[in-house]
Amino acid sequence: MKTTRTAPVAKLVVVIEDDPLVLEATGGLLHSWGCDVVTAKSCDEALVNLAETEAGRRPDLIVSDYQLSRGLTGVAAIERLRREFGKIPALLISADATCPPCEVGPRSYQLLYKPVDAERFYAALVDASVLDASAVIKNRDCRQSLAAANGSAAPPKLAPCE
Repeated sequence: MKTTRTAPVAKLVVVIEDDPLVLEATGGLLHSWGCDVVTAKSCDEALVNLAETEAGRRPDLIVSDYQLSRGLTGVAAIERLRREFGKIPALLISADATCPPCEVGPRSYQLLYKPVDAERFYAALVDASVLDASAVIKNRDCRQSLAAANGSAAPPKLAPCE
């Protein structure tokens, strides 16, 4: 009997962010780390984009800004996507230090405060089982090389919102 090997499927990450520059930067970073990414400015747009590009595929992670436009929150977006797809790990990113702390139980999510540096973001993805922990050292070495080439000792940061 002949066996066939299939390439591993990249993890699917949904990013919801109403700032177009941050949305593009976050999506690009996740893509550079090997993730399939669906980006959107709202939960409604995320659902449409998922249906159009990833029909039948369940997201592996939701990354959402806390304060979205029109008074909506990332918590509401996460809960709506979870109602559609089931329990999905989520990262909530906020520039507001008074943002409510992480909840426990079925509504749990990991809270990161802006600006989120790439190393901390990567570690959160490893914690959510989206990225492989063995690649952390390779990623750190790559970022350090990039920083040295740019004349900076600090790793690059994601662009802050607001």
